[in-house]
Amino acid sequence: MIEVVFTLDYEIYGNGEGSLGELVYEPTRKLKDIFDQTGAKMVVFVEAAEMEKIEESGTDPAIHEVRNQIRSLQRDGYEIALHIHPQWYNARREDGQWVLDYGEYNMCVLPRERIIQIVDRAIKYLGDVQDAPGFVPLSFRAGNWLFQPALPAAGVLVQRGVKVDSSVFKGGFQRRQGLDYRRALRNGYCWRFGNDVNVEHSDGTLLELPIYTQMVPFWKMATGKRIGLQQKGGGGAKPGNERLSRLSDFLRFKYPLKFDFCRMTLEELIRMLNTVIEKDRDDPSSFKPLVAIGHTKDLVDTGTVESFLSYLREKKMPVSTFREVYEKCVNRLGS
Repeated sequence: MIEVVFTLDYEIYGNGEGSLGELVYEPTRKLKDIFDQTGAKMVVFVEAAEMEKIEESGTDPAIHEVRNQIRSLQRDGYEIALHIHPQWYNARREDGQWVLDYGEYNMCVLPRERIIQIVDRAIKYLGDVQDAPGFVPLSFRAGNWLFQPALPAAGVLVQRGVKVDSSVFKGGFQRRQGLDYRRALRNGYCWRFGNDVNVEHSDGTLLELPIYTQMVPFWKMATGKRIGLQQKGGGGAKPGNERLSRLSDFLRFKYPLKFDFCRMTLEELIRMLNTVIEKDRDDPSSFKPLVAIGHTKDLVDTGTVESFLSYLREKKMPVSTFREVYEKCVNRLGS
């Protein structure tokens, strides 16, 4: 049994460039119109740190539209989830641009006390935006997918009521950042984990619902759509050592292709889904939640999303949120 969970990272470019109106509000408005027409819902990972800092600085008037949009999403049944790029919290403005604190790029390597400050501040901001002071997010996604080492961050999230992480993409490897999700390839479609997000642990306190990936030859990543979006992204040319480090991440025969509804073509999305449909025919009793990812800043082709949702309807395949699949996953793992 297959269910598709669409997740949307609600954010501007990672270096602080770009406007909220162009990169967040308008793409989400278009997506919401498409989803509302079909009755489907998304999980919206609101990047709380950047939103709070932008609002605090008063540098982007569209922050008021964004706040209203988040409330509208929540009111209309979309799941508001927690997403944090911690380098924003010590950010400052210089010469009209944001200077981020890359010393806090990976929340998981920070002291526990600092992790608590970051998580509590982000959750409070999301609650304030929604006029819901007791807001507790069900799910979390780490900035740049960095959820290693899992402790103590996982423990802090659990204490705040978070039950699901969706940071892992199986097969992922970023040498420079110390991200290595290759061991997770042996796991199923969801699993509980304890002190290592890669390792299934029956008594784990967090449920991992990873971004779905398939391992493909690296040259299959070089589509025109994907290359165009990478060139469009903020940041300009990267330093030579960073470019070399990133290139080395690709120097393996197979690379994880994320189930990305903004970066993939319709043909790629359908081909990826059809491979899972074939597996489901052989094993229809197992639950297969497929987590798709998109970024507001990457939405350049609403037609692909609309056509893919139509394809899912033709296949009678449910589109769900984490709230709708959580108990199914827990019950299946428990049994």
